Amino acid sequence: MSFDRLIDGIKRTNNPTVAGLDPKLDFIPGYIKDEAYGKYGKTLEGAAEALYVFNEGLIDALCDIVPAVKPQAAYYEMYGWQGVRALKRTIDYAKSKGMFVITDGKRNDIGTTMEAYAKAHLGITDIEGESAEAFGADALTVNGYLGTDGIKPVINVCKEYDKGMFVLVKTSNPSSGELQDRILDDTLTIYRTMGNMCEKWGEELMGKSGYSGVGAVVGATYPEQLGELRKALPHTFFLVPGYGAQGGGAKDVAPAFDKDGLGAIINSSRGIMCAWKKEEGLDPKEYAQAARREALRMRDDIISALK
Repeated sequence: MSFDRLIDGIKRTNNPTVAGLDPKLDFIPGYIKDEAYGKYGKTLEGAAEALYVFNEGLIDALCDIVPAVKPQAAYYEMYGWQGVRALKRTIDYAKSKGMFVITDGKRNDIGTTMEAYAKAHLGITDIEGESAEAFGADALTVNGYLGTDGIKPVINVCKEYDKGMFVLVKTSNPSSGELQDRILDDTLTIYRTMGNMCEKWGEELMGKSGYSGVGAVVGATYPEQLGELRKALPHTFFLVPGYGAQGGGAKDVAPAFDKDGLGAIINSSRGIMCAWKKEEGLDPKEYAQAARREALRMRDDIISALK
């Protein structure tokens, strides 16, 4: 099962973290942009090239110490098909370095449309008898608030191609409680109900680790709810955003883990990508080494909190 591979990577690196690859042009050192613009001009293609080269450097610096990357699709789609091509190149390069890839797309639809999303990001596309892998990520974030009709097609694709998904349950944004914290039937919150559904959906994708291929997105900014959901969802693996730039710390994410220190992977995007901007006097060409140092600091911070 897909998340068994992720857990193996976490054990191998002793690092339950994922590097978010959400690049903005402001995050990229000037020398990379200048070279890309020199080739393609200040165009969508030039911007997309800068994104990819930046990502390539980060992946090279992180692949032996961080088990996974999480590119957010929107940061690539904003640069048109050229940016989407950079997303595909990033996925391919990360996988070539042995990293687990989670595409953060938050896709949400039903029936054959959701099947198309799942096949695009996780599966194989049929072209009148010929097959091609469109993106090839290992997991995809999805929005489950259309219910089972929007999840079953992804489960089917995950079964066929040994992939996984992370369903939005309790998100890290400040206004998430406007809907997710509401009480249903005087007993359960909406987020807890969604978590229970993930546990049920996951019965079709159980792995040797004891965790299913239907994971949950639960924010680091809500540690109490993290702990509640960890106890309630013993077979659901967590993707935890909100560490670092959004305010979550190592003590906040600790409740996401099980007694063996597994069960969750913690995301940091800007903290890692922009680490080079925080080191005074650093040569921008050392951006990837700064990212590596931040990734190691984050790892040690979280492992220390778990102990």
